[in-house]
Amino acid sequence: MYKALKRQIWAIIWTIVILVLCNMRMPDSLGSGFFFEGFDKMTHLGFFFVLSVLLFYGKIRYQHTFAFRTLTIFKILLINALIGGAIEILQWKVFTYRSAEWWDFACDMLGSLMAVFSYVLLHKLNFNEKHES
Repeated sequence: MYKALKRQIWAIIWTIVILVLCNMRMPDSLGSGFFFEGFDKMTHLGFFFVLSVLLFYGKIRYQHTFAFRTLTIFKILLINALIGGAIEILQWKVFTYRSAEWWDFACDMLGSLMAVFSYVLLHKLNFNEKHES
């Protein structure tokens, strides 16, 4: 168990960064569209894309292979759903100066799905490349 967690240190650090940034108070002058309308949603998407990539990276380092496992994908999506859901619940109940939104959670999951798609695509390309040579 310790070995698996040790391989996920970057994902754990990134999760802490996400939790802090998503729950900190923002200056009133920034509004909901920090740089442009929808910036918040793109931030959620990017946070969870990177988190998923880091989770895949840790898993690959732990198992010493790029083996394609559906269970790994399910676990990563579940972890991201729990973290994204927890952030929205915290914003709703604890950090009430932030707004909890279903669209934020949807963007969290979209970022995760984009990373899964990238992982599956790269695995498929790598698999085909090995079998063509």
